[in-house]
Amino acid sequence: MNRANDRHGELENETAAIAWLFKERETHMRNLAKDIVEQGEIYEYPLVSPEKTKFTVFDGNRRVTCLKLLDDPRRAPTTELQTFFREQRALWKGAFPKEITCQVETDRERIDEILFRRHTGVQKGIGQSTWDDRMTSTFVNRTGKGGGPSVADEIEKRLAEANLLPSRRKIQRSTLNRLLSAEPLRQRVGISMKGGRFHFTSDEKKSLAALARIAKDLTDRKLVLGHVWDTDGKTNYLDKLEGEGILPDPAKPASPGGSKPSAKPAKVKPSAKATPTVRTTLIPQKDFGLVWPGRLQRHHQIFEELQFHLDLHKHPNAVSVLLRVLIELALENYIQRAGVAVQEGDKLASRLEKAGLHLKAAGKIDGKQVEVLKKFKQGDKLVSADTLNRYVHSPNFAPSPEHLMSMWDSLADVVVELLKA
Repeated sequence: MNRANDRHGELENETAAIAWLFKERETHMRNLAKDIVEQGEIYEYPLVSPEKTKFTVFDGNRRVTCLKLLDDPRRAPTTELQTFFREQRALWKGAFPKEITCQVETDRERIDEILFRRHTGVQKGIGQSTWDDRMTSTFVNRTGKGGGPSVADEIEKRLAEANLLPSRRKIQRSTLNRLLSAEPLRQRVGISMKGGRFHFTSDEKKSLAALARIAKDLTDRKLVLGHVWDTDGKTNYLDKLEGEGILPDPAKPASPGGSKPSAKPAKVKPSAKATPTVRTTLIPQKDFGLVWPGRLQRHHQIFEELQFHLDLHKHPNAVSVLLRVLIELALENYIQRAGVAVQEGDKLASRLEKAGLHLKAAGKIDGKQVEVLKKFKQGDKLVSADTLNRYVHSPNFAPSPEHLMSMWDSLADVVVELLKA
């Protein structure tokens, strides 16, 4: 281990360097050790440099420290940590490695250049670019990783309790986590992981049957990672199950006497007292249950600008134009995906009404929402195609935040369903 690691500066020896890591980062070190044991490997090569008969670690000290202490728990700095590493070592599957692959560099200046790019920030694009909250959320929604408890573990436990687990092979948990990586996808099979707790949202018996079918497809290799790599793949597979009548009916909620939710995560902080908030964006900042495929990239960007970035009171003109664009793009998406019959000369209001009737026939919206769309044709109404067109073309028609919010609130359910197609 590098006794002069940049995390802590120069220390006396390797033992002191190990002690510092646990003094300053014990929780992180424990979690890293558990992950290494669970995975049976490390995913990034340590950066090392040869010194006589040894190699000194310049990047990867935490990973190598965990491996050293798993190899010899007596080297841990406290008796409690020695016990921890003995317990973790007992969980290691197969032979424990005596060697690991490393990136070996002999030129110290080159090593410093590598460390500079890895650990000193973005550096105007030279260094490693860290993810912001949105990027992290996108990764979690795509893969199902890092979003709290594993949905695959929870499903496997319920299927085992119901004697519905396939007997031939183990379920591919990574594929199952990816398939059900987002809440809207989970709710299609009648389950939820909101708040980090598993519970059924539809009829439990029907939901378990759907989960058992998914588990069987996984073990039979009829469903593999390549099938659910992106949003369209996940949706297509669930659509197939829906067409076969496998998925539960969302209109039939779980009975009150169904299975109890899994236990709450430990140390839940009490929620702060609710305070009224002023709406500053056109689209309220809540979850609309949308899962964004790549083909809706621009739709997604516009939706997020209207939901998170554009202040409605500062930029009403920009918001009004983008609302018009979002409705148009969402409508065209639904017409193409659902095969709605429209005429070439149909105007926006007519196309929107036809799409609305198609949505109602599919049970996606109700009669009240259809009436809103029928009135959309009338030029004297606030929520109308004429108003939207004036937002774009009229030099004298100034949109107000209140009118814009009213228009979104009237059309929100329909727009969301148009985007879900």
